[in-house]
Formats: sequence, structure tokens, C-alpha cells
Amino acid sequence: MFHVGGARTALYNWLHVRRTGGTFILRIEDTDQERNREEWIGGIIDAMRWLGLDWDEGPNRQSANRPAHVAAGARLFELGAAYYCDCTREQVEERTKGNATPGYDRHCRDRGLGPGSGAALRFRVPEGRTVVHDLIRGDVEFDNANIEDFVVVRSTGVPLYVLANVIDDMTDRVTHVVRGEEHLPNTPKQILLWQTLGGVEVPTYAHLPVIVNEKRQKLSKRRDKVALEMYRDEGYLPEAMRNYLCLLGWAPKGDREIVPVEVMVEEFDLGDVQKSSAFFDVVKLNHFNGEYIRSLPLDDFVARCEPFLADAGGRSWPKERFEHAAFRAIAPLVQERISRLDEVSGMVDFLFVDEVSFDEAVLAKVLADEKAMAVLADAIAEYASVPEWTAAALHALTGEIGERHGLKLGKAQAPVRLAVTGRKVGPPLFEALEILGRDVVLGRLRRLRATSSASA
Repeated sequence: MFHVGGARTALYNWLHVRRTGGTFILRIEDTDQERNREEWIGGIIDAMRWLGLDWDEGPNRQSANRPAHVAAGARLFELGAAYYCDCTREQVEERTKGNATPGYDRHCRDRGLGPGSGAALRFRVPEGRTVVHDLIRGDVEFDNANIEDFVVVRSTGVPLYVLANVIDDMTDRVTHVVRGEEHLPNTPKQILLWQTLGGVEVPTYAHLPVIVNEKRQKLSKRRDKVALEMYRDEGYLPEAMRNYLCLLGWAPKGDREIVPVEVMVEEFDLGDVQKSSAFFDVVKLNHFNGEYIRSLPLDDFVARCEPFLADAGGRSWPKERFEHAAFRAIAPLVQERISRLDEVSGMVDFLFVDEVSFDEAVLAKVLADEKAMAVLADAIAEYASVPEWTAAALHALTGEIGERHGLKLGKAQAPVRLAVTGRKVGPPLFEALEILGRDVVLGRLRRLRATSSASA
């Protein structure tokens, strides 16, 4: 699944490219076969398209560039910048278990081994220091003494990501590498490879702040909801998600937060990205999404609800009972009250069923309330003869019934809402009554009244 952190990284790359007029390259790094599945690749591509991140080149598959990776490993060996090592992990651990500095001990550096069965190719880390010039963090220095002679080609002959990534960046003429801060420790290794292989300018790096949950823990797929597809399937709008992700480390000018993508492109600057961790606040995301939902033109809102309504058909109501006209009539009222599109079906299901299912806790409370049942009886009698079946007329009539029993409108409409919708909350009641029609409403009021009589 496409991690929201990866989505934020892709978005920042995209914004930088669109502002500077560069080229946005989509590369599928699929060299690790154990962690690579075709359906996952399709999911990433679909999620990026949903988010509106169009690319200019690709998708390029890293595996397609394998011959160049292998050739680069051979070149490193020819230059004396890499050597073969036949040590097993167990041997290394046995030799170094008492060392103050963990990692490989350079045992094979001067053994003069050549390629062969069981021998991996290690890069010969030079003395000195390596500086990462980072647009977000400034210059970050690494002491090469703390970087082990790392493997660039496995004993199986398969190049590792650290080498493949550098060769692909060279091949694709990459000028900027924008990625999460967890990759920062790998960057000096890649810079050393760039400098050794030469011929191409080292790219500019920008390492983005980590995204954390409410406990300030890094978002984890094992613990947190991190898949972009999950948010999509719950009814978050792509433009709302894109806007929110953009603010996880960056902010537009002024005190604005909800801004169109054109403003993001115009104002985004990698140098303005913060270093500190960014809190993924679902409550704030819901607020953003609600704001974007309310800004949709009605026809657009209705169209975006259709997949969620189709999914509810056969589960929340019989598919054949759905009426597009009835939904469109109530849609403006629903649009003002939801923060996710998957909440829509629960707001309108009462329109498309023969009998509503009662919230049992609310039902028990209403049935035990004498005034509520008296209001219900009066509503049955007076709704039948109200001259105009309109929301305004029903609102006024219900208010009068409530006053008669010493109840404010909010209390007076509670038994009516329960009878009609099965719940104590939902879209504006009287507009819903108008849409349902007199006969349906009276039938449901009488059913609740009969339930009261049966329980007495």
C-alpha cells in the first residue's frame, strides 16, 4: 500500500518540479524481489493518479537497468574502490562482538579476493569526512571512519539498492533527490559512489521531516492507518488530502492553510520545509476534508457520492429502491454535515428502505417518555391533515405540538425523527419529511406508535 509518508514525499517532488519547470520522474525501485509485487506497483500508480501527481517520465523500472548496475560494480572493482569479501554474517559477528564500533571490520580489504561463489563486493570507504549539502538541514557531516565498507553487490551477483539507486540517478540525470530523513544515513554512501564513479554532478539532496502520530511516534504500518488507499476508500477527497499532506512540513504564506494546488505550486520552496517532525492529525484532516466537501458544486458532490451509495446498495438498502432524485434533493443538507463521503449512506439510508431499523437505546428512551409519545400521537393526527406538505409547514406544526406539551422544538421532534429515520441524529428533519412524502411518514409514525402499544 502507498504510505502517506511516501505520498508526501512524492508531492514535494512534484511541487518542486512544477514550480521550477523540471521533469518529474516516476521510478519503480523493484530490485528487491521479496518486497516487490505487481499489484503493489499498480496500487502506487493508481494512488498517485488519484492524488493528481502526474509524471513526465516513467514509470521506469529499476530492474530494467540491471546491466548498468552490474557494470558499475565491475568498474568499482577495476578502480580498486571495491573488493570482494567471502565473510559470512556469523563470522563477522564473532570477530566484532567485543568491538566498540559495530559493523564490518574490513577483514577482507587486503586479501586480494576475486569474484567467486559466496563472495560479495564491498565498497572501500576512504578516510576523511563526507558532507551532505541538504536544502532543509544545511550541511550534514559524516566521519567516514563510522561508515563500514558496505556491500554494493551481493554474493549472488545482484547489485544492492545503494548502488542501483546511484546508477539510476545518473542514468536519469537526476538533479534533486527529495526523500524522507530515514534515508539520510545512506546519503554519504551514495555520495561516495557518485564521487568515485565520476562524470556526473552529485545531485542536491533534501531530507524531509519524519511524520509522527499523536504519541510522537513515527507512523508505522503495523500500528497506524498509513495507506493512502484506505483514506481514499473512506471518502477523503484527493484535493483535501493533497492540501493536508503539503502542510506536513511546509506552510503557505500568511495564516492560510486551505489553499488550491496552484498556490502550492507557486509558493512551495524546499528551503522553507521544516526540520522538526510533522504530526499527522486525523482530526485536522477531517476538518480539511469537510471544508473541501462543502465547497463542491452540488452536481460534483452528488457524482462523488455515487460510488459510496452504490457500495451501500444491497447492504444498507435494496439496490432497486435507490432513487437518484430523492438523494439529489437531500444532498445539499447532507453535504453540510459530513466530513467523509463514506458517511453519506448512513445519513440517507432511511429514504430507501421499507422499514427503518431503530437505535435500540434511543427507542427505549422515547417509548418510556410520556410526553414524547403524546407528541407522536398528535403528529400522526395533524400531519394527516396539514394543507401543505412542506418543510416549513411541518416545522411550524411540530413546534406548535411541542408547545402544547411544554416541549421545545428539539425535544418535540425527537420521536418523529426516530420514527422516520431510526436514529436521533441525521439531516434536517423537516426537509427529510417533505422528501419522503406524507404517506411514508405517516406509516412510520404509526409503526412506532404500534411499537409503543405492543411494549405497554
